[in-house]
Amino acid sequence: MEETIAGTESAQIPQQRGESLRDAAVRYAEERHWDVFPGTWLEAAGGVQLCSCGDPACAVPGAHPAREDWASLATGSATVAGRLWSVRPTASILLPTGRTFDTIDVPETAGFLALARMRRMGLTLGPVTCTPDRRMHFFVLPGAAAKTPGLVRALGWPPASLDLTTLGEGAYVAAPPTRVGSRGAVQWACRPTPANRWLPDAEELISPLAYACGRDRDR
Repeated sequence: MEETIAGTESAQIPQQRGESLRDAAVRYAEERHWDVFPGTWLEAAGGVQLCSCGDPACAVPGAHPAREDWASLATGSATVAGRLWSVRPTASILLPTGRTFDTIDVPETAGFLALARMRRMGLTLGPVTCTPDRRMHFFVLPGAAAKTPGLVRALGWPPASLDLTTLGEGAYVAAPPTRVGSRGAVQWACRPTPANRWLPDAEELISPLAYACGRDRDR
């Protein structure tokens, strides 16, 4: 089941129940033209979900690359994606950033505050994920990683003072319905729809995101 955060605008969109990791990966490649690649997976051992990497202390069990050359595995072909997940149906779905999108990563508390502010401002949003470790990723046009520090600085904040980072080339994010150990699944706070196919530029979202992170820091 593809989960969606309750209380958000995206929750009004019917959930796609019973969607497998393979089906989701194929859909991301086919409908959004996102590159996808399979990561690690979860294995049950003594009633505990362990990461396939074999590290019992894995920081993100079942939700990180399985190989060092992961970037070369990423594909935008729905056919190839289907083949990859047919071999390993329980593999996590990972999306490389810096290609068709970057993501702005903020704490969940700041992210929901920013979402409310963005809606009041009438801003156009792209997809947004919420992770089990209480982070949110706002999908924006590629190139954001290079200019976000300057944008934050122009708003009056030293970039290092805010819990706001941008993932670009060489990084990746986990996509729903990937599960992270026993913590839960990555979910959509704002799901991909035809309405948000065209992503916003980081410059359009950075002000409410920086404001929310500043508020979150000062609590």
